[in-house]
Amino acid sequence: MRITIIGLGLIGGSVGLALRRAEASFEVVGFARRPEVASRALELGAVDRTEGSLISAVKDADLVLIATPTMAIKEILAEIGGSLREGSIVTDAASTKAKVMDWAEESLPPSVSFIGGHPMAGKETSGIEAADGDLFQGCTYCLIAGRGASKEARDTVAGLVRQIGATPLFIDASEHDSLVAGISHLPLLMSVALIEATAKSPSWPEMARLATSGFRDLTRLASGDPRMSRDICLTNREPIIHWIDDYIEEMRALRRLVSEGGVKGGGGESEKLEEAFMRAREEREGWLRI
Repeated sequence: MRITIIGLGLIGGSVGLALRRAEASFEVVGFARRPEVASRALELGAVDRTEGSLISAVKDADLVLIATPTMAIKEILAEIGGSLREGSIVTDAASTKAKVMDWAEESLPPSVSFIGGHPMAGKETSGIEAADGDLFQGCTYCLIAGRGASKEARDTVAGLVRQIGATPLFIDASEHDSLVAGISHLPLLMSVALIEATAKSPSWPEMARLATSGFRDLTRLASGDPRMSRDICLTNREPIIHWIDDYIEEMRALRRLVSEGGVKGGGGESEKLEEAFMRAREEREGWLRI
């Protein structure tokens, strides 16, 4: 089976590494806009060979994986649509899905099956040097079948997901975008906001010396690829705004409890503040047991 990976960064490189060591007969072809990235992916063993153009990369491919920033996918789909083999499969790894599914519908011929994908795994680092063949072990890999996608295509992509160590989960595109906005995109923006708020303080040089694991953990996502983060926000605006608004309401409630808890006669608010911490701890520990 010939698999072409377009985009050889963290996700594309990790998929390539995982596929090439799987107990199956895969030929992995890679393409990256920057020749030095393609060369490095070849050196690291993420691909069997590379091609210098998109068209040559997808020629005769059984499956094409697009692992680029989200906004680049529209142009790539339009460029490769007329060069895909009849009966081939195209998938992607973008963090948002509704827009990508629309672009695939617009650009791909009916003879090609599109299965949208999003592995729920990653790192705060990016690029081919961060690629890791174990990245997807035990993770959930969301899949969205495009209109007209064959059962064979669905089964093939789900099988490949299992080959790289992940668990496939077929889901609706809109539901996916709403859910990940809360558990992935909102934390990204929270991380950015925390860095922005603290780094602007005149006391930041002193604060930076005191900051340790708690601050590091909460701001980890701010170290991600800025272009990918931008594209997430541009292609999932409404769900993200919904979760930002909900988060702001929670922060306002906590602000009130903090403000009134220490005021004379505010004992009830003090108890409510502790209850909020207890409830959050119980909810998080319940999640960790899932």
